Amino acid sequence: MYDVVALGELLIDFAPQSVNEAGYPILAANPGGAPANFLAAVHRYGCSAAMIGKVGDDMFGRLLENTLREAGIGTDGIMVDPGCFTTLAFVALDASGNRDFSFARKPGADTCLRPEEINEALIASARVFHFGTLSLTDEPATSATRRAIALAKQGGLLVSLDPNLRRPLWKSEADARAAIEWSLRQADIVKISDEEIDFMWGISPEKGARKLLDEYGASLVYATLGPKGCHAATRTHHVTVACPEGIRAIDTTGAGDIFGGSAMSRFLSLGKAPAALSEGELAEIVCFACAAASLSTQKHGGISSVPAPEDVARCLERIPR
Repeated sequence: MYDVVALGELLIDFAPQSVNEAGYPILAANPGGAPANFLAAVHRYGCSAAMIGKVGDDMFGRLLENTLREAGIGTDGIMVDPGCFTTLAFVALDASGNRDFSFARKPGADTCLRPEEINEALIASARVFHFGTLSLTDEPATSATRRAIALAKQGGLLVSLDPNLRRPLWKSEADARAAIEWSLRQADIVKISDEEIDFMWGISPEKGARKLLDEYGASLVYATLGPKGCHAATRTHHVTVACPEGIRAIDTTGAGDIFGGSAMSRFLSLGKAPAALSEGELAEIVCFACAAASLSTQKHGGISSVPAPEDVARCLERIPR
């Protein structure tokens, strides 16, 4: 049995390290993909995890599958397809470590996952099913994702969502909004950024969290605020937590995913339904996740930047109370 099973993209992030004499970036390859980053944090902080997805039968696909195993993530749900190439993402960073993405994904292996390739036993064995909307950009992965969500709901799992908006991967903003809208209505637990709330409704993070609880059926919402922290809410409690002081970001790639996985690990460790969380427990979850996500920005990559538990514990002292 697994605590969390996630479905979605497993890919290589190419991050700039320097520039050559002709002005072209010198890139370093890092393992990534939002669901994989999420699961790496879930496992690092004490919960079991497995992934459903597809890579190519190529150098990068084999590296990624091995990286998951080394990170303690189950790979029985990973399909290796010789007919497509492992998805690649190229990251540009500004002076604050914020990133802009370009994708080699036309198609990429993650978009080629078929409904009949879903490992039903993995989903049936889990407590939580997690997904993101990048699995809904292209067929057949869209149908595979919808089937997996239906299986999770039939099995009584909690459904977790990170919209993870990447505008270049959608044919139009209208398509992105429609997919996010549908996804939000499937989820019990939502990790959504302030930028995504603004994209969807043009309202504040606090109002966005309340909207998700009141109108979409979510039971726990984390509205992340970038370097400002997170506003989190259930139907009975809400908290706003700042990020630790004194953190200088180098690369924010994967920070939101690591926030989500860290929060999920702390939530599951309490053994409670979202509605049963006290205000103090909600604050404890969010403080831990803010600390883990902030520390992750001091390294490049996603899976490889999940900080050690003892480092997170020390970092908690730097969060303003």
